[in-house]
Amino acid sequence: MNASVAIQVLPCASNDEELIRIVDEVIDYIKSTGLNYYVGPCETAIEGDYDELMDIVKECQHIAIRAGAPSVAAYVKINYKPEGDVLTIEKKVTKHHR
Repeated sequence: MNASVAIQVLPCASNDEELIRIVDEVIDYIKSTGLNYYVGPCETAIEGDYDELMDIVKECQHIAIRAGAPSVAAYVKINYKPEGDVLTIEKKVTKHHR
């Protein structure tokens, strides 16, 4: 696992319920990838191969649009280590959730 990303998808929506519905569709897509992920209150972290993660980040935008958002913004953080492994989600947060 040479990369991790944290993505916050911000679809344009008419109300909070619509916003949550669209974001839930994006999260469902992330879950369907089979990669290790962690849903937080402001962003979702995903671990895997850099190129695969970049495709997922791109597809998250398409998912939000197909779900009905007229536009979508996203904040993405990328941790990439071409010649080795990045710190895992478990190493970063498990101790805080015991």
